[in-house]
Amino acid sequence: MSAQKPHLQAVEPDAAQVTEDARVAADQARVGWERFQEIIADDKRIEPRDWMPDDYRKTLVRQVSQHAHSEIIGMQPEGNWISRAPSLKRKSVLMAKVQDEAGHGLYLYSAAETLGTSRDETYEQLYTGKAKYSSIFNYPARTWADVGAVGWLVDGAAITNQVPLCRASYGPYGRAMVRVCKEESFHQRQGWEILYTLSHGTQAQKQMAQDAVDRFYGPALQMFGPPDAESPNSQQSMAWNIKRFSNDVLRQRFVDMIVPQAEALGLTLPDPDLKWNEERGHYDYGELDWDEFFSVVKGDGPLNHQRLAHYRAARDNGAWVREAAAAYADKQAAAQQDAALLSA
Repeated sequence: MSAQKPHLQAVEPDAAQVTEDARVAADQARVGWERFQEIIADDKRIEPRDWMPDDYRKTLVRQVSQHAHSEIIGMQPEGNWISRAPSLKRKSVLMAKVQDEAGHGLYLYSAAETLGTSRDETYEQLYTGKAKYSSIFNYPARTWADVGAVGWLVDGAAITNQVPLCRASYGPYGRAMVRVCKEESFHQRQGWEILYTLSHGTQAQKQMAQDAVDRFYGPALQMFGPPDAESPNSQQSMAWNIKRFSNDVLRQRFVDMIVPQAEALGLTLPDPDLKWNEERGHYDYGELDWDEFFSVVKGDGPLNHQRLAHYRAARDNGAWVREAAAAYADKQAAAQQDAALLSA
């Protein structure tokens, strides 16, 4: 005859204790919120151990992880040209740039980890296609001139967007951006130098440079995001001092910067509406193709599927390296533990 299992009586939590715990939690949240508001108002920084509202944390996780993903996917267009660079010097510089992009991704993944998101989780979101990254990297780099256009226009837009992020209210993000922006300046200069060489070369080389600028100009301007009226996250990010300027303000800065640079290159920006507005003190520019932009963001760009497929293949093929590194770390930790026991 089997023994009867003892009857376990549910123990009701003490109502007074539950009420007290709720009151303490509410007081902590109130104090945390007041302190958070004070830090933002004083234009100081939130650090990982500080109290922060869930929406602030979620906004940062989304922005920082997307930024990291963009750096990692962004290695592909130019990495494809390492074996085909026209000289040893060009190859070495391009290799250094692609390595920088990998480093930027790692800095930013580390910043995302301080928000409570594991790196494996962040990687998985990109692997499964749930995460977004900058739409510019879904366009092909067809020629060597495209490498120059990516450096001058794409990295130039990135610098315009990212320099204000060095003052982001979240400490780990802002500090990571300081180093990222220094290295992006080198990348932008590299692209400029490639285009300058081509635009002052043969007629065929100049035409190749012009063709690259024609194709990357519009997508580069779209890197700042949709117009302010269609950007629901922008205003809140600015209120929290994560972003410092709106999409349209940053886009205008970029246009004002590249017009004289294009003139120095001897190349033409493909915008018939581009002209100086004396009253505004800025260049007017034409309407961008936002239908194409949103199509690419949704996954229907020229190379969306190929970019993710390449990333997945690289991650799958490198699994053995990660597993070996983890096994080695476990072995070292066990050896250190054994040594500590023997010496005790």
